[in-house]
Amino acid sequence: MTRVAVYGSTGYTALELIRILLRHPGAEITALTSRNEERPPIGEVHTALAGRLDLRCENLGPEEVAARCDLVFCALPHAASMAVVPTLLESGVRVVDLSADYRLSDPAVYETWYHVEHTDAERMARTVYGLPELFCDAIPEADLVANPGCYTSTSILGLAPLLVEKRVDPRSIVVDAKSGVSGAGRGLKLGTLYAECNESISAYGVGNHRHTPEIDEVLSTASGQTVEVVFTPHLVPMDRGILCTSYCDPLDPNWDEAEVLDLYRRFYEGKPFVRVVEHLPRTKDVAHTNFCDVTVRRSRGKLVVLSTTDNLVKGAAGVAVQNFNLMTGHPETTALL
Repeated sequence: MTRVAVYGSTGYTALELIRILLRHPGAEITALTSRNEERPPIGEVHTALAGRLDLRCENLGPEEVAARCDLVFCALPHAASMAVVPTLLESGVRVVDLSADYRLSDPAVYETWYHVEHTDAERMARTVYGLPELFCDAIPEADLVANPGCYTSTSILGLAPLLVEKRVDPRSIVVDAKSGVSGAGRGLKLGTLYAECNESISAYGVGNHRHTPEIDEVLSTASGQTVEVVFTPHLVPMDRGILCTSYCDPLDPNWDEAEVLDLYRRFYEGKPFVRVVEHLPRTKDVAHTNFCDVTVRRSRGKLVVLSTTDNLVKGAAGVAVQNFNLMTGHPETTALL
């Protein structure tokens, strides 16, 4: 049994994470944190958890959290994680960080896209990126795992086979991504108010979305070549889910759909949470699961890759538990099927 804490327990991702951990046979939740000085029971913060977990959300420092657990899921916003992760690691606990603070290896790139100085820059290049389908060999021994973002997981899983196998032009890629409103977090924001987003779809972060350098870096690392994508996200008036439609130029103009799908099946053989499907995937098919569904079509000489995940599960809490399983020696699918 591994004692675990959730650092920052009031958001949507934390709720999903706690739900999964409550059914995990090898995890015991021993601490939950929030900045609320009143120490509310978790069942009041997330009423779906009423009667299921008898813990309060406490305003604890990293030393106090470390004294109660063996591993911390750090569900804090970017710039907040880097303030506590060093102390957690120095206290001897392992960390799965769900923020963006350790996903990039170059602090200059981080500072350019996040507009804040990284206070733990030396650790960035040594952090394991927690996408098990690509980096499962490095995750089990890691003390710090950078959990991927939701857009990034969905885009990368859709494109990785083509790039790793050097079958497409790495600078030809356009990713058109659509996400449910929960991807924006639980905080009050004008753009996610019901009257603003209902019955509407809108693009945002065009040309400057923070997940762009993460997609570029991970695909470049995995494929051993420079990958540059044009990434445009859209907000869709639904609770959860991500659908990425990615366009790229194949190097072999005669490569047909059946051959492409065969490559995908070989690439993801033995990867339990990627389903290579014949049909066009829908967000509803993967809702509340840790699956990524992916397929490929040809259109006017281009390859069109469609990949979909639940942004709160495979895009956040689910892959965090997948990483936890690898770090603690449990079967990768534990509590996720």
